[in-house]
Amino acid sequence: MMLNLRAAVAASALLASMSAGGTALAQKQGGILKMYSLDSPPSMSMLDGPNPIAQRTTMGVFNNLVMFDQHVKQNSLQSIVPDLATGWSWNEEGTALTLPLR
Repeated sequence: MMLNLRAAVAASALLASMSAGGTALAQKQGGILKMYSLDSPPSMSMLDGPNPIAQRTTMGVFNNLVMFDQHVKQNSLQSIVPDLATGWSWNEEGTALTLPLR
């Protein structure tokens, strides 16, 4: 009985420390990001043609200029939202696109 009480107290203390402020679960800056792949990609370039293996492993490292809003159907221009770009504008002729960056 005493062992069960000690286990319950320890479990509740652990849960309280994890939910009280969340500093124990906060992410830290720096360190090493490890991504495992079951295959050997031809390169780690996201721009190197259809290379889904490299895209999956590098998406956690690189940002996009723009991306799709996951809460909007992706069949309209309203589904495109800025990521690294803060917005975009076209020139008068519609031939040049300007993307100011953060």
